[in-house]
Amino acid sequence: MRWLVGWSSTAAGASGTGTAGATGYDGETLHPVGSHLLWGDPDPLWAVGDWRPDEVRVVRADAQNRIAVLGTCAAGDEELRRALFTARGGALRHLTTWAGSYTAVVQVGRRITVCGDLAGARPVFHTPWAGGTAYATAALPLADLIEANLDFGHLAALLAAPDVPAALRDTTPYEGVRRIPPGHALVLRAGAREITGYEPVASLAVAAPPADPDRAVDAVRDALVEAVRARMSAPRHVPDLDPGPVPGMGPAERRAARGMPMPGIGADLSGGPASGTLALLAAGLPGRPGTLLGHGTGAGERLLAVTFNDLAVGGREAELERAGTLAANPRLHHVVVTGGEEALPYADLDGPLTDEPGPSLVTAARHRARFAAGSADHFTGHGARQVLDAHPARLADLLMDRKRRHLVRPVAALARADGSVMVPARVYGAARRLARTPYRTGLELLAERLIRRRFDEPRGAVGASLAALAWARPGPAARWLTGEALAEVSVLLSSGADRSTLGASQRPGEFHARAVLARYAADLRVLEQAAEIRSQRLHAPFLDNQVVRACRDLPEALRVQPGARSAVLRTVLEGAGVTDLPPGWGTPSHASSAAATRAGLRLAADSLVDLFSTPFLAEAGLIEARVVRKALRAAASGEPLPLDGLADLVSLELWLRRLLSRRGTCWTGTPARARAVPSGIQPRRDALASGA
Repeated sequence: MRWLVGWSSTAAGASGTGTAGATGYDGETLHPVGSHLLWGDPDPLWAVGDWRPDEVRVVRADAQNRIAVLGTCAAGDEELRRALFTARGGALRHLTTWAGSYTAVVQVGRRITVCGDLAGARPVFHTPWAGGTAYATAALPLADLIEANLDFGHLAALLAAPDVPAALRDTTPYEGVRRIPPGHALVLRAGAREITGYEPVASLAVAAPPADPDRAVDAVRDALVEAVRARMSAPRHVPDLDPGPVPGMGPAERRAARGMPMPGIGADLSGGPASGTLALLAAGLPGRPGTLLGHGTGAGERLLAVTFNDLAVGGREAELERAGTLAANPRLHHVVVTGGEEALPYADLDGPLTDEPGPSLVTAARHRARFAAGSADHFTGHGARQVLDAHPARLADLLMDRKRRHLVRPVAALARADGSVMVPARVYGAARRLARTPYRTGLELLAERLIRRRFDEPRGAVGASLAALAWARPGPAARWLTGEALAEVSVLLSSGADRSTLGASQRPGEFHARAVLARYAADLRVLEQAAEIRSQRLHAPFLDNQVVRACRDLPEALRVQPGARSAVLRTVLEGAGVTDLPPGWGTPSHASSAAATRAGLRLAADSLVDLFSTPFLAEAGLIEARVVRKALRAAASGEPLPLDGLADLVSLELWLRRLLSRRGTCWTGTPARARAVPSGIQPRRDALASGA
């Protein structure tokens, strides 16, 4: 893991030491473990973890005016210096418009500004501490700093309504540690904090001016090319030297077995449009896109393309064939990674502690097998679906803007999938109801559903679309929560309906798209930490600020059309000079990951039942262990239960066990007691009153 951490104190010299740090319980000086000081008192900032030298840049105008950029950023030092002077006047948005994925911290006198990103993949957290405010890009260091206990209300909301911002609010799994929303910045002035948005908010009363589809797609192409170029322009990194041969293993197998990536740059190549677009864009840029000359394959201009072939579950043969056709490009070096039962979900549940829980914990070993065969810098297509596809609630947005004719094709596609002539009327009626339902009413309806335990939803593509045409709905794991936990979330929603304006200022489709993207980005961050390969960097250009902005500007009428994502990416490649795509490129795969999940669940059923013999979730009052064990056995036997809900439960239980079994802390110079959840899980009493 890598993060930055610092604080803003109420007065100069508040730490009471001559060096950067703060006074702990016994007069000792606090420092983050494994940290590198970027600037010192009275408002110190550290970079923690295995940052590369080119990933941490500090540009100073003078002793009290400086900017730190951590991550991949295409801006040069002179551009950063100009941005620093602009930020002195309070302007923030320009700090988030450079190509790449990064976190910017600006200090102007005693004012510190920390900018989060638009997707939520690089979040910012804060907590009151020592009369001021501590901040970080990870929640666990702040939880250690204040010895935070678990926030059971947040954990209950994470299971009951994970896609509803009004339920999660700005909380984290750690009590007292807060996160800033995506698209916002944390501004600290001598310890006092303020959270401000840097993106313009569209008016709900006036429809946005019609966007030109061709220009919008060109903007997506330009943003993606610049995002890829920002990574390609960064210095190349060679992992630690291979210590020597192993009998029967080639260099690639030897590196993968030792958890070492190949030198240079690579990309996923699944056969789908997202990963294929990034691989072809990277391979087509001038220069040396791939491995370093003299390392690995010895072909300095070839980019390593990695395809995962699941031998335990079939159904993706067409995608594998398309990946092989794309890999025939002479600028690509193709590697196929095979995985059997040992790479199924739930097969390997051992792993490191992540900053927060996420459902990807149950599939981390599956992804790690692919990443281990990749390069030191590895492109992934994660996030393309979330930034390009249209949430079903976008149909309500079109009705609000009086664009009914654009509903014809998506509704006709649903009718063909369902085979019923009643589908258009049902979908249109649901979209019309959503367009006329206030946000507050939507939250109240969800609160009532949780109290009455109404979780049944229609199945199939049409059923999923109809269920999504609502402001808020229960999460897939909600059916297994206790009545007390559901009541607590219901109270949170009812109180949030009175004060929340987050959704009231947006259209339903736009609101859902942002919420789904934030949840996906948070889970991707968990996956990166759980499946981390030493010396490797995973890059997800679709989640860069500029790419997210360009995708948000795509007209809704274009988004809702069937096959819109592949059509946009095909146009992007054509604009970049790539036209020889294989037949069927962009065709959605009919093979679902549900088959692999069910197969893994069936093989790991006994170990999962043992995991819930005495679960921490039951000790916290969130579930009844007997009920979850019964659900696991039923799902393993083939009953149609929501598998993603079981993944939420298993991953949260795994995360709690790793958190409570850890030794040590993120800080040095502190007593052993200075860490998160120091007294373990305390069985809750009167939890409903505390949640209110």
